[in-house]
Amino acid sequence: MSLEGGCRCGGVRYELASDDLPLTYACHCLDCQTWSGSAFALHAIVAQNALSIEGSVHDFRLPEGQEARPSDHIGCAVCLTRIVNRNEALPNMLVLRVGTLDRSRDVSPAVHIWTRQKQEWLTIDDSTPTFEVSPTPAEFAAALSG
Repeated sequence: MSLEGGCRCGGVRYELASDDLPLTYACHCLDCQTWSGSAFALHAIVAQNALSIEGSVHDFRLPEGQEARPSDHIGCAVCLTRIVNRNEALPNMLVLRVGTLDRSRDVSPAVHIWTRQKQEWLTIDDSTPTFEVSPTPAEFAAALSG
């Protein structure tokens, strides 16, 4: 079985080889707030070889110094929806924008990061792991595995 998703205009579609919805995290950093135009962004780390993307894809990288960790961003060349990004910190993995999944309404964040910068009006359930900044890889993996 697989999961499907795509951009806003339908020009890019993808298939994620997975029977289950990916474990998702909400990032509340100011960059994610600005990029998403919302209070946070929903992401999932997926294996690069599990995702196949078709359509009018556009790849770009922000100029040096504009991201804490330079990333290659992949999205729609028409509507500019970002689908995934990749960076050297996660070899053979992609960071999927979970809001692009067709079943995004079925997803709930398992972890919240960068809560130090979250919007004050937003309440996070006490049972959901939170980190004021980015957790270490070990802390993040432990929180996602629940």
